[in-house]
Amino acid sequence: MRIVLVAAVALIDKDGRVLLAQRPEGKSLAGLWEFPGGKVEPGETPEAALIRELHEELGIETWSSCLAPLSFASHSYDDFHLLMPLFACRRWQGVPMPQEGQRLSWATAEELNKYPMPPADIPLIPVLREWI
Repeated sequence: MRIVLVAAVALIDKDGRVLLAQRPEGKSLAGLWEFPGGKVEPGETPEAALIRELHEELGIETWSSCLAPLSFASHSYDDFHLLMPLFACRRWQGVPMPQEGQRLSWATAEELNKYPMPPADIPLIPVLREWI
């Protein structure tokens, strides 16, 4: 089974809310909510992938020094195994705006369980709730 490395980030605003993105129609797991991020390309660090993905997906800029490792997910899907480090980020430049047709929502720690999420993301919620 192939391993897919995906980096994700919990963007946390000044009110302690976390940004979630809804997977758009046409993508696998469409309609589910997830932490922003994406695949780590060959030769790329997870931090560099997040900086690139946040720019591409949300139109914001951040820096490696603002990405704090928080936890990770390890989950087997039918045709691959996902390894996903989750970072926390409280500092970025710009206002997150959907760049790829996805919907965005800011959620408090208590609200995170109300969003349907991919199986790999669900175990990250309790860790994130303790950290906020």
